[in-house]
Amino acid sequence: MLNHLSIKNYILISKLEIDFQRGFSAITGETGAGKSILIGALSLILGKRADTDVLLSKEDKCIIEGIFGIDDQALAPFFEEHDLDLEKQLVMRREISKSGKSRAFINDTPVRLPLMKELGDKLVDIHSQHETLLLNDSDFQLAVLDNYCDNLQLLQSFHIKFDAYIRIKDSLNALVGREKSIRAEEDFLRFQYEEIEAAALRTDELKGLEEEQELLTHAEEIKASLYQAVQRLQLSEDSLLGQLSEIISGTSRVSGFHKEIKELHDRLISTEIELKDIGYSLSALEENISFNPGRHEEVNNRIDLIYSLLQKHKMAEISDLIGLKDDLQNKLTLIDNIDDEIASLKNEVALQHGDLLILSDELRSRREAIIPELETEISSVLMKLGMEKVIVVVELSKLEEFNAWGKDSVEILFSANPGSPPAAVSKIASGGELSRLMLALKSLITRKNLLPTVILDEIDMGVSGEIAGKVGNMLKGMAENMQLIAITHLPQIAGKAQEHFKVYKKFSDDRTVSAVMRLSDNERIEEIAAMLSNEKVSKAAIETAKELLENT
Repeated sequence: MLNHLSIKNYILISKLEIDFQRGFSAITGETGAGKSILIGALSLILGKRADTDVLLSKEDKCIIEGIFGIDDQALAPFFEEHDLDLEKQLVMRREISKSGKSRAFINDTPVRLPLMKELGDKLVDIHSQHETLLLNDSDFQLAVLDNYCDNLQLLQSFHIKFDAYIRIKDSLNALVGREKSIRAEEDFLRFQYEEIEAAALRTDELKGLEEEQELLTHAEEIKASLYQAVQRLQLSEDSLLGQLSEIISGTSRVSGFHKEIKELHDRLISTEIELKDIGYSLSALEENISFNPGRHEEVNNRIDLIYSLLQKHKMAEISDLIGLKDDLQNKLTLIDNIDDEIASLKNEVALQHGDLLILSDELRSRREAIIPELETEISSVLMKLGMEKVIVVVELSKLEEFNAWGKDSVEILFSANPGSPPAAVSKIASGGELSRLMLALKSLITRKNLLPTVILDEIDMGVSGEIAGKVGNMLKGMAENMQLIAITHLPQIAGKAQEHFKVYKKFSDDRTVSAVMRLSDNERIEEIAAMLSNEKVSKAAIETAKELLENT
């Protein structure tokens, strides 16, 4: 349960510390005093998103902290799963900086907001002022029914299967849609693939081809130049090697007389050896080079083919063309196998559909079995709240297609007046009747799925007089098994509470802020008397307030 709530720099609250007890606590105050601000602050530590608009002072950060007494045994699996420290007291904290950055903590461990919300859902159920509007929503009514008949675990199994079913069905629909477009371009894809495949491209061939093209284009000129070089180097009468040989012969005769001459003579011999090797190489090249018109045309055609393919597909490298070929091959493989894939997905959809049908039938069976009990329970609670002739019918309808709840929709039909047939809640229920119906549903749900803390924000809208007292008694009864905190504008309800808090506005530090005080017995009398009065608190109002509190 919620033991302590600390709020700093949140909307109209500068700083607030408030302790709560087990049982029934009432919160009252004038309209606009800030009662619902407390709920908003508490919602933040239960995982609600926030922005910088919540900051009272834009110069400081907002800090909201809640301390909860928890059932170690019930929450141990959650803390173990998420590697969190489990202690007797649970501290949940939100910090919102002036830049809008939000941080969440569980027992001083930073956590992501969804994790905080998941834990918060296990601790507190908050009914907001506007939640009564959900009574007109079929999904909400179905959630009430499933809560009442303990379908939550079965629903979770269904949701997992349903999500998988939707994913597979979407994949099937996408593939069927793609099949039409893919088959429409199959001939074109196959032509492109075969054209590139026939080219038998190699990643590094273009450079070699262009070098060979250059050689073949200038073959005659190259051969003539090489021939002339060989002649002048070693074959003519006055060849370079012949002349060098005579020079070496001359230096040989005198090399023994001088050290430097000997070194130069050795260098001349080395040069002769190098020139002879060059001559052999030039001669070999000259013999091997020949003008080959056929090969020249073949190389030109190959280069033209490669550049044509590159230009056609707007690519820069042969490797890009090879990658395109592989991509085309994959698409063609998909086309070749698409019938098998579609058949496989259809089979998977059918299997998932069968599993969902089993689960949805079980959900429906459990819902149908519990409906008579739920109708009786709702009617019984509403009778205690002054609707003695009420008729409640929970109508379950079977759908053609699955939705997130199975194959069912539900509608609560309602009649508060004798002789009037039950009709949809949205069509006939007044504001007070809607409030009482919501309170009846809340009381049944909390009885079935007990949470440590339930907070009701003006669930008594449209209720007054004798009925307000009955609502107060019901809330007091609900609080016997839990902590119940109710924001109310009715003195009959506030008078039933074990603890009473008043929210009020005050002027502090040049601004108007909201504050909360726990009321003493005498202060409760004054507050309830003020709630009973128009402007001036009368003695009669004070006596009535005392009477209300004495009957608590």
